[in-house]
Amino acid sequence: MKTFLGKFILFLLLVLPTTLMVFENGPGSFIVRADDAMEGEVDAEDDDEATVEDDSGPEEGDQAVRETEQGEEEEEEEDTQLKPSEDTDVTILFTKPVGTNDLPSGQVVRFMVGFKNKGEKDFEVKSLETSFRYPQDYSFYIQNFTALTLNQMVEPNKEATFEYGFTPSEAFNSRPFGLTILLNYKDSEGNEFQNAVFNETINVVEPDEGLDGETFFLYVFLVAILVLGLVGAQQLLTSFGKKRLGKGKSAPKVEMGTTKTDVDYSWLPQETLQGMSKSPKGSPRGGSPRKRKSKRGSGEE
Repeated sequence: MKTFLGKFILFLLLVLPTTLMVFENGPGSFIVRADDAMEGEVDAEDDDEATVEDDSGPEEGDQAVRETEQGEEEEEEEDTQLKPSEDTDVTILFTKPVGTNDLPSGQVVRFMVGFKNKGEKDFEVKSLETSFRYPQDYSFYIQNFTALTLNQMVEPNKEATFEYGFTPSEAFNSRPFGLTILLNYKDSEGNEFQNAVFNETINVVEPDEGLDGETFFLYVFLVAILVLGLVGAQQLLTSFGKKRLGKGKSAPKVEMGTTKTDVDYSWLPQETLQGMSKSPKGSPRGGSPRKRKSKRGSGEE
């Protein structure tokens, strides 16, 4: 009974406060407040979206302006880019190396540029420029070589030849590059022109110098290994041959003598056996020579 009463009091303590709140605020108060909260959240989300849209507007506008400016700059560069003159002929000839697009790194590459004035005006050749470009985008410079200043006047129907040399870096081994060679000149009226004498992809390769130091030491190392291998094989074969010959030879025979035999000496006289025991080297017939002599003497008597 006490246990049931305790549980009932605990149940009332839990349920009574909730019941009082429901009756005080009305049945629909919780739902209305939830709806109000949801409406507030939706309004807040709408405000955030509006704010985001308002913020993204200027960025898109700035991007459009930038694209327009970039397009205008590219058009201006195309308009200002120098072009070759129709009254000139320009040729190029590589003298080192000859007839190849593979340029050795660390060595001087030389070429000659021919300029012919076939017009009626004088042309002044200003400079010769050489550079490495990115093969996929020739507007991207990788290395600029020193420009050759010429300032040489070429009269009508005259020709001039210019020589230039540069050295590709060894860091560019086994890589393709765009080689661009530009010749800058102007006419007597001050109009400037530019000829792309060479504008192709080349390969920077390691020079073929024959037997260099690294290759020499590599060959020496290989020869040393070969000599050591031959010496080791010789030692192995020698030791194997000695073992084989040792097994083929029979062991030497050792004579044991006749000290222990099964000969029957019972038929010999006792005197003879005593003489044999005293001098083993004596004859088995009898004693020493003196005794034999004495026996002979006694016989004669």
